[in-house]
Formats: sequence, structure tokens, C-alpha cells
Amino acid sequence: MKYVALLSGGKDSCFNLLHCSRNGHDLVAAASLGPEQGKEELDSYLYQTVGQDAVELVAQALDVPLYRKLISGSAVEQGSEYGSRDAAAGANGVKGDETEDLHGLLSEVRTQHPDIQGVAVGAILSNYQRVRVEHVCHRLSLTPLCYLWQRDQEQLLSEMIHNGVEAILIKVAGIGLMPKHLGRTLAEMQPTLKGLNELYGAHICGEGGEYETLTLDCPMFKRRIVLKDVETVIHSDNDFATVAYLRIKDAFLEAKETSSYVPISVPPLLSKDFRNLETVLTNKANVLSTKKPILSIAPANTVAHCYIPTSSLKSGKWIVVSNVQLKETAKSYRTIAEEVVLCFELLRDHLAQFSLSLSNLTFVNIFVSDMSAFPEVNQAYKSFFGTSPPARACVAVDLPPDARIRLDCVAFAEEAPDERRALHVQSLSYWAPANIGPYSQAVVVGDRIFISGQIGMQPSTLTLPEPANVILEAALAFQHVHKILAVLRETYGRTWRLATQCLLCWLTDVADVALLQKIGEVDSTYASVPTLFVGAKSLPKGAQLEIQVIAHTGQYIVTEDSDTEVRQCKTSSIEKCDLETAESRIYWEVSTFTEVSAFCAILAAKGDALSALTELKTQVQTQHVWCHTYSVRLFYKAILSESVLSFVTSLFSTVTPLAITDIPVRFIATTDADDWDFALCLVGSTSDSAS
Repeated sequence: MKYVALLSGGKDSCFNLLHCSRNGHDLVAAASLGPEQGKEELDSYLYQTVGQDAVELVAQALDVPLYRKLISGSAVEQGSEYGSRDAAAGANGVKGDETEDLHGLLSEVRTQHPDIQGVAVGAILSNYQRVRVEHVCHRLSLTPLCYLWQRDQEQLLSEMIHNGVEAILIKVAGIGLMPKHLGRTLAEMQPTLKGLNELYGAHICGEGGEYETLTLDCPMFKRRIVLKDVETVIHSDNDFATVAYLRIKDAFLEAKETSSYVPISVPPLLSKDFRNLETVLTNKANVLSTKKPILSIAPANTVAHCYIPTSSLKSGKWIVVSNVQLKETAKSYRTIAEEVVLCFELLRDHLAQFSLSLSNLTFVNIFVSDMSAFPEVNQAYKSFFGTSPPARACVAVDLPPDARIRLDCVAFAEEAPDERRALHVQSLSYWAPANIGPYSQAVVVGDRIFISGQIGMQPSTLTLPEPANVILEAALAFQHVHKILAVLRETYGRTWRLATQCLLCWLTDVADVALLQKIGEVDSTYASVPTLFVGAKSLPKGAQLEIQVIAHTGQYIVTEDSDTEVRQCKTSSIEKCDLETAESRIYWEVSTFTEVSAFCAILAAKGDALSALTELKTQVQTQHVWCHTYSVRLFYKAILSESVLSFVTSLFSTVTPLAITDIPVRFIATTDADDWDFALCLVGSTSDSAS
């Protein structure tokens, strides 16, 4: 795509251009924001302002037009979110905020270059910068290109030097950096920067504001910049860290010797750990290839259905709205988009009973009858959300003939905005797939972490591997979950004791079940996690698998005598049990943080489950599950009979009203057993402190 580069003149924005080129994008313009005439250094949360006198030379060196605008706003909105979660206001910015200066600048660029589709951004670590740039890009229908995002800084600095990015320090503001370091190149400073990282934890690439740079040359420059006259300015001098910068008084461009440009290399698709996962799964697949699957498949369009009405339940701060769908009489002659709108109106009505709105949603499961209709579904869906939308998963299943869409939703009644934290990355990068749409990668509320369904897309292109390869897709999907959790922990909770509490693996081919059942042997993260493998009709983009994960921060908040304290949980306890009778077999797994009684569980059954109900309800270790579940997803194969519904409602007889979403699937398996008739995925808590 054609794109405009946001230029500060520094190493990051210029090195990102090399990756944009490597990924096939075409640079057509540059844009930069700076202080008014006479101000060299501005206290901006968002923009690098030192060295602005040289930005014009950087654009000339790139041989593209430069569009500039003054920074007139300030950091009005300093929180982790920008804009409103409300759909009506979400498309607007914050009046007077410096982010709106960027919107004005890029609007002007779009006017002059209407064919521009992307914006290059050099962000490495800053969520603050990324969130605001992405908000502006979304409003202008532009795609952020952010290939340095979440890269290892030591590796990144080495790559910059190796690939011919000649940049010098033009500002120092970190411990151990002094005015004498101004004007030195990255190559000259590399040992010092690594040393300061080891001693004080300073960011090697200056992501903590330790230093800023000016690029004098890089492979995309047609000419190089020469500084003829500079002056050192001491902004503030103290024992901890002197703040000083270079004032560029005179500079010019000089011709470069023509040389062939060797495209830079890109990071490997899989990290070392997940390359190992791919290798081990491949070896296991070779062993399993001679074994035939023993699961039976419910053929499409032969699944029998009982109607379960839409219902809602409140437990502490959690609200679940289940089986959101239209009644048969309401569906005549409607488009799928109209059906989505009506479903959301129904959902909104249920949330309103608890004085909540759609902005309180944490997670939405979307079940569609036909994945080919997903573009229309998504177009209608996105009209209901603004900033930081809920996490989401979408799967095609064999819904009843009169239904094309069904929703299963979890909401949280936060008392303050910071009780809900969302990760919504919309930039193309090498990190994990961008969510260029109305859903977040993950939402954290009540110390639970809901992660959007992950398929094995390649992050830099948002495409699946070719040729189709379920093992590579699995390795990528699990890597995406790992990276999402890592960013959440780095951003919000370095003291978290993370634990995965539930894994739901959707597959389109029953033959892949046996292989994915080995995931706990390959990745210890999932060794003792309640896990279900279920058969989908189809998945987004034609993927062969989609994984859904619920995790927990491993901490909780205690308030005593008006004092608030964050405490660490012990490792989650795991209960597994297999109850077998002559008429039935029931198996369950429960993961519980005992301090807050926050649990996730799966239960699978075969045969006459009702015959074992009395014995099941007497199991002491699972009493908290039967009494305090608030989310029930019922997966069934072949038939949803009255006896199955009777079993479920009787099992949770103390939970009123019971919120159940029934989901027809083509096969059901657990880690150690196959061919279940139905299964339950349960989420709940006995403590308001976990709410």
C-alpha cells in the first residue's frame, strides 16, 4: 500500500521505513509535528520535538514531500485509553488534546494524496503513543504500519547499526548519559547503552526517554545529512541525569555513492520456543498418522435443536447474557446485518436491566451459520463500539435453520474506568495479528483475562500460512496468546502470577484432534488446564483451528479499614475426576484460585448423564462450581435432548436464573478422551473480591 511516514527524524521512524519497504509498501510522503518558531524543546507526551530543524532535511534525503503542522494542543487525556467506548462518541477525539493535531495533519495529507492507505510509525514500546496514533488512523481509515512494535531492544539496536542506519544522539536525559555523548553514533554508543541497561535497567533504544536521535543516513536516503554547525544546550543540570540537547545551526545534504540496496531481513515467524513447539508437534503427527480417529461426527444440518430463550444473570460485578438471538417470528425477510442490529438491541435491553451499556462488555462470542456472511456481520457489529471494544471470538456452527447469528456475552460492572483494561493493537507488525476492527486482543477485569479467539495468522500480512498447515497454524495461535499475555503483564502487572484457567480449541477437521490433545505435553503452560476440543463448521479466513483462552492475573485486592492492598494468590488448584457408571460417563476438570474462589471448569458427558446426577452433586471438591457458576456454554453433538437440558438445569439448581448458551458442534473431545455427547464450559466465582 502507499503510505505516509510520521517523521521525528530519529532512528526508530527511519528504521521502520526499511521494514515498510521490505513488506512491499510504497512511501509517498512524510509528515511531522513540531513546536512553534523559537521553541526547540516542548514537553510533549506524544511527539519528539528536539531536532525539528533537521526534519526537512530528512524528508529531502528521502525525496518525498513533507507536510508539517504546529503542536497546539496538550496532553488533555493522559489515561491508557483515548476517546470514548461509546460508539456514538468513539469516532471523536478529545478537544484540545495534542493527538488532534495529528488528526489535522494526516487529514491534510489525505487531501493531497487520496491514494494513501497507511501510516508508518516508529513506536517500539509506548502504548500511549500507539493508542493515540491508531485512534487517529481508525478515524481516517488508514492502517498503521508499526514493524518495530514489541521488538527486543538490544536486538533492534544491533539491526539498525548492521543495516546502515547512521544516527547520532541529539538529546540525553537518562542516568549515565552526559553532554559529551551528544553527536555520537549508535555504533559508538552501543556498549554504553548496553552497560546502562545492565546497571540501571535503562532502555537500550531510549524508550524511557533516556535519549533521542537524528538519522543522518540510512539505505532509503537518496542523499545523506551533514551537520556543519551545532551547539550543545544544557536544559537542566543535576546529579541524577543532565538533560541536554544539540541545537542544529547549520546542515546540508551531500550526494551518496550509488550502491545496491540489500533488503533487510525480517524476524522469524516463530520465536525459539514456538519453533520447538512446531517441531515437537510435527514429530508427534508422524507417529499419530497411522492411527485413525475414533470420534464420531455430527453431520451438517442434521443436528436437532431445542429452543433456549435469551437470559441474563448477575453475580457480583459479573453479568452474563446468554443465547442472544431472535425468535423465529422476528426473522422473516431480514438481512443478516439487520439480524445483528436486532440482536444487539436485545442485548442492550438485557444489560440495561443492570444499569449497564454495551461499553461494559468484556467478551462476546459470535456464532454464525455461514462464515461467508461474516463481512456483513462485522460491518454491523462495529457500529456498536468505540474505543477499547470487548474481546471477541467468531465461529461458524450448525445453527437451527431459522437462526443465522447467536451471541454469548460477558459484561463487568466496573466502578471506575481503570478497573477495565483493554489491549487493542491495530497496527501491522511482526508481534501478533492486528485487530483492525471492533474487538480487542484481550480485556482484563476483576483479575480475569479474556483473550480474543486466535487463529494462526502471520502478523505482518494478516494471512494464513500457505500451503495450509495446521501445525504451523497451531504454533502461531499459541504464540499469539503468549505474546498478548506478555504485553499485558509488562504494561499492567509485572507482579502478576499468571495462570491459564481454560483452553477451548475449535477445529474443522476431526483428524487433527489427536495431535492437539498433545499440546499439554509440548507446552507446560497447558499441562493442567481444563481443555475442550470441539468441531466447528468453519472458522475465520478458512483457518483450521481457533483457540480461546481465559487466564487470571493470580492476584487479588483486599480492602481493610479503608486501606487497599494487592495480594498474590498461590498457584491455582486443579481438580480432575472421572465418574463412570453402567449408563454413563462424566468427566470434569476445575481450575480454582482458592483465595478468591475464581474458577473455570469443563465437564464432558456420554450416555445417560441424568442417572449420575445425584452422585455428581455430592462431590465435595466441586460444590463451589455447581453453586457459583455464572457462565454456562453447552456444547452438544447430534442432539440437544430434553434430558440433557434437564441434567444441566438440575446440576445448577441453586443458580437462578441460569444463563446457558447452547452451541451445536460436530465433535467433542477432552485431553484424554474422545467422542463425548455433550460438554460444558463454566466460569464462576464464590467471592465478590473476584468479581
